[in-house]
Amino acid sequence: MDNSGRTVWRVKGMDCAACVAKVTTALARVQGVTDIEVNLMAERLSATVPPASAAEVEHQVSALGYTITALDQSAPPAAHAHGDHDDDPADAEKAWWATGKARLVWLLGGLVGGAYVLSLLLPPGLTYPLFLAATLVAVIPFGRRAIALARAGSPFSIETLMVTAALGATIIGAAEEAAIVVLLFAVGELLENVAAGRARAGIRALANLVPREALRLRADGGIEQVAPERLAVDDLVLVRPGDRVPCDGLILEGRSALDESPITGESIPVARGPGDAVVAGSINTDGALRLRVTRAAADNTIARIIRMVEDATASRAPTQRFIERFSRWWTPGAMLVSLAVILLTPFLFGWDWSTSLYRGLAVLLIACPCALVISVPAAMASGLSAGARRGLLVKGGAALEAIGAARTVAFDKTGTLTEGRPRVTDTIPAPGRSADEVIALAAGVEQGSAHPLAKAILAEASARGLTLAPAQDAAAIPGKAVVARLHGRRVEVGSPRHAAERNVVLGELAETLERLETEGKTVSVALMDGALLGLIALRDEPRADAVAGIAALRAQGVETVMLTGDNARTGAAIAASLGMAVKAELLPDDKLREIAALRSAGAVVMVGDGINDAPALAAASVGVAMGGGTDVALETADAAVLKDRVTGVSELVGLSRATMTNVKQNVAVAVGLKAVFLVTTLLGITGLWPAILADTGATVLVTLNALRLLAWKPPSA
Repeated sequence: MDNSGRTVWRVKGMDCAACVAKVTTALARVQGVTDIEVNLMAERLSATVPPASAAEVEHQVSALGYTITALDQSAPPAAHAHGDHDDDPADAEKAWWATGKARLVWLLGGLVGGAYVLSLLLPPGLTYPLFLAATLVAVIPFGRRAIALARAGSPFSIETLMVTAALGATIIGAAEEAAIVVLLFAVGELLENVAAGRARAGIRALANLVPREALRLRADGGIEQVAPERLAVDDLVLVRPGDRVPCDGLILEGRSALDESPITGESIPVARGPGDAVVAGSINTDGALRLRVTRAAADNTIARIIRMVEDATASRAPTQRFIERFSRWWTPGAMLVSLAVILLTPFLFGWDWSTSLYRGLAVLLIACPCALVISVPAAMASGLSAGARRGLLVKGGAALEAIGAARTVAFDKTGTLTEGRPRVTDTIPAPGRSADEVIALAAGVEQGSAHPLAKAILAEASARGLTLAPAQDAAAIPGKAVVARLHGRRVEVGSPRHAAERNVVLGELAETLERLETEGKTVSVALMDGALLGLIALRDEPRADAVAGIAALRAQGVETVMLTGDNARTGAAIAASLGMAVKAELLPDDKLREIAALRSAGAVVMVGDGINDAPALAAASVGVAMGGGTDVALETADAAVLKDRVTGVSELVGLSRATMTNVKQNVAVAVGLKAVFLVTTLLGITGLWPAILADTGATVLVTLNALRLLAWKPPSA
């Protein structure tokens, strides 16, 4: 049990969304159990459970045929995914053909095959009892599960429908078909289990990015091998050339190129040296590095990505919620049709009762909505996993669905379309002032600020070797200026708009200001006691891939617009070089109004650095954080592009559209197969065993189709 009072279990054996519904329905009937969350892909159950009811929860889940094991919440997700140490001991580390479900298939196959062989050798009168015996033995495990599900609140499960149809078939003399129906059902369950296991492999692959051992440096200078889970914050770690980084850390000694493609999808190794941060799972290609651990294993980048992907697979998209609502009416409706076929067709079409009962039972087998229900979450889970492996993190199916439907993508400028590393290019002092004086006073006001422009001014002051006066009464005017008192004088550093509002006369510098802005430079105006101190021009270059990223979105039919607080001339110059529209001189509230206006015309995606753009990210249909800061990228907005490239936004759109295409294919297969078999069953063309294929076969087909998404690659790849 964690600190919030919630208990978490690993539940093995869940293959589709119907399994999730069964577990949820059963636990909702246990007294005191609330806030039930069942995650199919993560095989995880969490709920708020009174201590006295924990055993009852495990009993209920076990009665449904699943294996349940309590999880240690202090362990990182990677540990849970690594070795499956908490799985059913009977199936742990076994191939699919050696699992419990596979053994059941071999047993049932042997029974049915044996009955068939004996039917060829024995007199015809003994054939029916052989298949009847095989059917009754085969139906026992499913009958027990059907009874448990009915007691747990799921009377119309596929197990109930299948058992009813099989027993009904034996009554009307179709024992051979009944035996085949049960066998095919077991085969279908096995294939669903195999397919679901492959879908989960994407999440396990993330966990495998963390090496099994780390080289921890002892205080005496020695080295010891430890599991990464044992590393604590501030431990010192040695990473040799060719090793995977076992932790999130900070480089203390050494320089190397790190291949971060397993985490961010960025194919080019990145140079790193003392003071730079590194993430777990990246590969050290060159020199040896000494790191200081900055995060425990349970909170490192890999663990957080795994946690986010697992949580995202549990988040339902609008299409999925619609399908689930529809499926709740599907099964009772189909059962009514089955009953109508049995009771009405003898009077309407002159069928004999045996024919109407046989065909009605076949309709009953078609009634289960398993394939339809799994069609959406299977595709979503595969899409989310494929994106995560390429540095495209999406926090749920709803966001993944919305990204591809967006008509407009709005970008912040600084740190998103540009590198986020502006530098001072020009310092123009007012008459009677010096450039050093302007920079020293401006930097004094900017002390302690994390804004990119502030960092650039501070860097310029450092490069000039200037001493900064201590600042007092420092304050910010949002979107306009920063203010402080230096040497008892009020100094302001702000936008030209702020200077205009203060009625500052620029004089001969007005023309210079206009020229600098036309060159695409951002100009800050420094004031002292309300009088002009000078101009500081800064330039933040567009990202190397910004033009390609905007062009890719345009090719996808998506409009792009830059939303910036910068002046109109600078914004227009940069937007023109990128080939996009621009809205400039926007305060934070103005950005919200622009996002609202864009949303009125359709879904809009907002892309920002995840810090200053939080309100706009939240206001958009989907907020996407560029991954310059991994913390920000993982914690802010609805999605994140870890590779920190503008082209990643286009890749997100492509991933979303590929996923939704897969969803539509799955729904078409699920509904289409059932419709075809329903017609052929009523016409007498197909019987019971093809009817069961309409469900289990369709379920396997849609799951395998969804698995194709795991191999998705953006066109640029």
